[in-house]
Amino acid sequence: MFKKIYEFFRVIGELRYIIPLLKYEWPAPDDNASLAHTFEDTVNEFGDKNFIYFEDEEWTYSQTNEAANILANKLLKEGVSHSDRVVLFMENRPDYIISVLALNKIGAIGVLINTSLTGNPLIHCINSSDSKKCIVGAELTPSLEGVLNEINIKEKSDIYWVKDGDNGICPEWATNLETLLDKSQKDNLQETNNVTAKDTAFYIFTSGTTGVPKAALFPNTKIVAASANITKAGYRMTDKDCLYNCLPLYHSTGLMLGLCACIHVGASTFIRRKFSASSFWKEANKYNTTAFVYVGELCRYLSFQDPCDEEKNNPISKMVGNGLRPDLWDCFRNRFNVNRICEIYGASEGNGMFMNLLNKDQTIGMTNVDLALLEYDVAEDKLKKDENGKYIEVKEHQPGLALVKIGPNAVYNGYTDKKASEEKVIKNVFEEGDRWFNTGDLIKTMDVGFAIGRKHYQFVDRVGDTFRWKSENVSTNEVAEILNTFDQVNMANVFGVKVPKSEGRAGMVAFNCALEEFKWDNFSNFVSEKLPSYAQPVFVRIIEELETTGTFKLKKNDLREEAYHLDKVQGDKIFIKKPGSTAYEILDEHYYQVIRNGEAGF
Repeated sequence: MFKKIYEFFRVIGELRYIIPLLKYEWPAPDDNASLAHTFEDTVNEFGDKNFIYFEDEEWTYSQTNEAANILANKLLKEGVSHSDRVVLFMENRPDYIISVLALNKIGAIGVLINTSLTGNPLIHCINSSDSKKCIVGAELTPSLEGVLNEINIKEKSDIYWVKDGDNGICPEWATNLETLLDKSQKDNLQETNNVTAKDTAFYIFTSGTTGVPKAALFPNTKIVAASANITKAGYRMTDKDCLYNCLPLYHSTGLMLGLCACIHVGASTFIRRKFSASSFWKEANKYNTTAFVYVGELCRYLSFQDPCDEEKNNPISKMVGNGLRPDLWDCFRNRFNVNRICEIYGASEGNGMFMNLLNKDQTIGMTNVDLALLEYDVAEDKLKKDENGKYIEVKEHQPGLALVKIGPNAVYNGYTDKKASEEKVIKNVFEEGDRWFNTGDLIKTMDVGFAIGRKHYQFVDRVGDTFRWKSENVSTNEVAEILNTFDQVNMANVFGVKVPKSEGRAGMVAFNCALEEFKWDNFSNFVSEKLPSYAQPVFVRIIEELETTGTFKLKKNDLREEAYHLDKVQGDKIFIKKPGSTAYEILDEHYYQVIRNGEAGF
């Protein structure tokens, strides 16, 4: 009884944060609302305050603003103007943030490229964006150099190279950006007055089921609104906070839920190139990071670490992110003493968001969009219909495919590719002419006790030809197309498989070949060269014959079920790329048991 009474009053207390969120009005399309405007307002109030901590560097808001103005003025003189697209290919560091702000100040569109990409995926992202210029970090020079002959930005004067510390020499095919800058041009730009809420700020690439990365559109209004809501209702962040951010800034989670949220309230942020579980708690204490932006995979790695002194009485009291699975929730609540866990759910290109506003356990929270959860046939990879040809809504607490109705209060921005955008829309679901965004995910309602009359939901799994591994979405079609170009592979069938104590699904491929003649060293080198690390198959199954449907689509369901389980594959050979290795080797019974026991360390 006392527990229920406590929970009632706790939830009522949350209303003081939720009511302003419900009253929030999105900027009008022509308002001067953008990341740049928000940043300049914050600089006016907190100019002398430290904004960025990175390795041995500290940047105040004013210093960052001046650097962004210097770069923005140079870009203007180089012919970059409002709505022009500029590729940004750089690891997390202050120069990345400065570049993002500079582009937004002049109303240009930042084309944010995944730093793991090489080869054809990298070529596609650059060329499909129709960008005018490219800003590349010295640390990614080899990746860009490998595709120079294939991309549509070829002139030396259009490729700006940004040094990384004291290392590296500007290649002859690029221009050293630092030598071009006029350090006196540090005042805010008049051109920022022409930047509006409706302007596109970024292209953020996401892998879908069509086989190629697609650029999701991020208008300024989405960034401004998300930042306001996340800080007030998510973190409960103020200018006194410091955020730990080790997520890539080319993704919406690290950029919008992390960087932009800090800017909105004048908070500080510690940024890291890449996540390190062994350094996490030391750095959290060193920089007094009171908040953390996460994805579930990072949380799992931290939970695997042996207890350390630094995690005790650590400063992190609140965290916002996505993908924290139920089995990890209690670890962060209890072991790490994180009081507020605000799990959110949404898609980069989508039109709705869920948020755990009430700080309930193991939930993605609630939403204010029109939502439909429909019965889905996972084996056939399609929605079910009844005898009258109507879609079927699931019962309470049963998983269903989540659809979000498209309308004035749930605008669907989609991708730069209109055809790809429409492929994510399902029409005439309940009535003639209605349009719904297909999230591609299964979610379900859940009972969380007193919740002020709003339904709460829990993420279940992804469906179709996309799975998630190492914090990245992996398109099975894209990986298969690349593997099929290896001369000894005959029709690759790619899918994701569950691995104990690992987040998401590990990549697995099945194909038939002349096993005795198969050149495994060549294949291993090919995989490492052609695919980013997160998309490289962990398991390979050599199969006698691949099954197809009546329409010649490869069947995946049985293969997913059998996975790498030696007792189910009935004589087929399974090969594995172990963690830290670049070579494939036969999966034997001993290592199979290591995997089953969750000791492989993926």
